[in-house]
Amino acid sequence: MLDREGFRPNVGIILLNRKNQVFWGKRIRTHSWQFPQGGIDRGESPEQAMFRELREEVGLFPHHVRIVARTRDWLRYEVPDRYIRREARGHYKGQKQIWYLLQLMAGDWELDLRATDHPEFDAWRWNDYWVPLDVVVEFKRGVYEMALTELARFLPRNDQRNRYLRSSYKQRDRQAQRPEGRLQGPQVSAPGFDLPPDASFDPQPPCAPPVGAPSRKNPS
Repeated sequence: MLDREGFRPNVGIILLNRKNQVFWGKRIRTHSWQFPQGGIDRGESPEQAMFRELREEVGLFPHHVRIVARTRDWLRYEVPDRYIRREARGHYKGQKQIWYLLQLMAGDWELDLRATDHPEFDAWRWNDYWVPLDVVVEFKRGVYEMALTELARFLPRNDQRNRYLRSSYKQRDRQAQRPEGRLQGPQVSAPGFDLPPDASFDPQPPCAPPVGAPSRKNPS
């Protein structure tokens, strides 16, 4: 299925683990590495094609992942003639892709490169988000860079709690260095962790409305 310009609709998949590392697969019987990808069949939406390819190439089902983001528009690359079957030359020009950023919500053991009889990869590993493009086949490198750049701003922030802890420790250190740095009022603490700045362990601080009172917060 080609568009008028000779590009086949396709999806690409950037799969994250909880450290924001990406699934990096070695194409079977080659020395090149790439992300999972595949064509969109007639009647399929890009999302349906993405989940099908995820199952066929990586062995994962929809409940194993969470969709974080996708590219806003098609990203295109042309395929050199030497990679195109002779009978398709003149008609087929390349791929136009929608890229999905997914987060793995299951364990690594759910990944299965042999989920079908025609595997795409014979090895895989977790790699830093900015993958080494020199091991990607040359004509795909531009699209990889565009997809990674567009989707980078949607990467889950995994350091929120550590940031709060660092801020809390700095605040306590500053108070301890002041002669009058004693905290005022009764202190409530919880073992094992600190609160974000401006938060309280008190279930009903003085400024809060009584329990059962209507909230003034805009529900929207």
